[in-house]
Amino acid sequence: MKRAWFGLWLLLPLLVSCSSPPLVQQQSYVFGTLVEVSVYGAPEAQAKPAIAAVLARFDALHHELHAWQPSVLSRLNAALAKRKRTAVSPALADMLRDVQTVSARSNDLFNPAIGNLIALWGFHADSPQGKVPAAAAITHWVNAAPRMEDLHIENNQVWSDNPAVQLDLGGYAKGYALDEAVRILTSHGIRNALVNIGGNVIALGQHGNRPWRVGIQHPRKPGTLAKLDLHDGDAIGTSGDYQRYFEVNGHRYCHLIDPRTGWPASGMQSVTILVSGDHAGTRSDALSKPLFIDGPARLADNASRLGITDYLAVDATGQIHVSPAMKARLR
Repeated sequence: MKRAWFGLWLLLPLLVSCSSPPLVQQQSYVFGTLVEVSVYGAPEAQAKPAIAAVLARFDALHHELHAWQPSVLSRLNAALAKRKRTAVSPALADMLRDVQTVSARSNDLFNPAIGNLIALWGFHADSPQGKVPAAAAITHWVNAAPRMEDLHIENNQVWSDNPAVQLDLGGYAKGYALDEAVRILTSHGIRNALVNIGGNVIALGQHGNRPWRVGIQHPRKPGTLAKLDLHDGDAIGTSGDYQRYFEVNGHRYCHLIDPRTGWPASGMQSVTILVSGDHAGTRSDALSKPLFIDGPARLADNASRLGITDYLAVDATGQIHVSPAMKARLR
């Protein structure tokens, strides 16, 4: 058996040194990954407090939405398992409603209600536990059919008729945090910034006289697969099998579970999507999951149905699939 958790970066910012005005950067470790906020063209006295406010918000979200350590979410999950009603903040209620909408759009391929399955596979831990569960246990949770539509949200009260619903927002929280970062930076008067949460990236403004430029990491080889310019409001999300996974008898099991089968998805190595506009961060994070889980055969159809025009994917055989719109953007 081989265990691995390689790389904290799914996308690597390709930032060049510049003269005045300076590039102010700060890193932190949140959401189980490395986070970097880069601000261009603002004095340090303005940039540093703005970055500090972003990182403080990230830390608050991390502690609120953690799936397996004591948190607001873990307390909600304990109540859901007992069919109890729980009061939540208006912000969390709105977030859960949005998660329901995204899940429905994806035909439940993006299904944050399957926390029990994710825990069963050992991914509710800082490092994957590296053990294939018993088939009967997998079948049990698949047959329980937890879905986001089982969740009831009314007057900031949340409950579920299905006690199998256990929320894991790991496929949503980083994208939500990106949108929060843009809101906070803008409120501090920052016009040009790049925020990277372990490969989920959003751009604000530009880097001097050119767009922000990132590299899309190859899922199996060192270095980048391609380079991409990000314009104001662009966000990138990547789902891959190379960050959180383990191997048993030469087979790779990643943390992205197909809710239809209860087994880790195996048709893709990585899927990167680019979106822009309202809630770009959230959509870039969540909508890469159904494309990854459903595999290469329905990649173009799923992307079209979800309104995604820009995608770059590497399937399990190493073949690259790139949409015409994304191909025109790649360098």
